[in-house]
Amino acid sequence: MTKIKDNSQIDLCTDFQDQASQALIRHKSILDIMAKVDQYSSRINRAVVKSATSCGCIEIHATKQNFDGQTYEDLADKVSSHVHGEICDNCRDVIEEEIGSFMFFIASLCNTLDLDLKDIIMKEYERNKTLGIYSLK
Repeated sequence: MTKIKDNSQIDLCTDFQDQASQALIRHKSILDIMAKVDQYSSRINRAVVKSATSCGCIEIHATKQNFDGQTYEDLADKVSSHVHGEICDNCRDVIEEEIGSFMFFIASLCNTLDLDLKDIIMKEYERNKTLGIYSLK
């Protein structure tokens, strides 16, 4: 995972939010934006499921996660994503496209509510950096 080292990544957030502001015409209502965020969240989920059920490039082996009486260090090594395999290039493209659309509508939601996406990301980054393992989600 890339660490935030300079402002180029932050500038990308600002530029992306500006692009979303200029491109959003048909779904300008906050109700439309909220519905689109929900729609693309579902589309991301569906694309991941289709990677397993239609393509087969990944398999999902879900089992119970056992959190009882273990230290953080033990848990980090023992909990599982339940994903086996790697997504193929085609599935990667579909998932990335759906996440991109989701992010577009998140940026649009920020614009509508006069929120700064880069500030939100930086606050979450700092919160996680400061709290470390105590920011577990």
